[in-house]
Amino acid sequence: MKTVENNVKISFLCQIYGKLLTKKQLQVLEDYYNNDLSLSEIAENNGITRQAVRDIIKKGESKLFELEEKLLIMEKMLEQEKQIQHILSDISKIQEVSSDKKVEKILEHIRKQLNCLV
Repeated sequence: MKTVENNVKISFLCQIYGKLLTKKQLQVLEDYYNNDLSLSEIAENNGITRQAVRDIIKKGESKLFELEEKLLIMEKMLEQEKQIQHILSDISKIQEVSSDKKVEKILEHIRKQLNCLV
């Protein structure tokens, strides 16, 4: 069953690991999760059966989860994003109590650099 959370996770995994899938797996997963096509629509577009589409999706998902389990790229990216948000929050707190214009400029520069990473 497709859930919003699962859709987002698989879409994100496709962005990270998509080039490690077969072209067919990536296209079918993108059609299913990103383009919201049904199994029937994908089957018709590719001249294959609904069962074949389902099998391609399951194999592609399995490969994505296997890659993430071994490499943990998505997990590391999400953790980095949390850390950046904490740092940005700390910068805001420092700026609230600081009256030093030089410090504020430095903190604003750091904030801009961190925002580019998120």
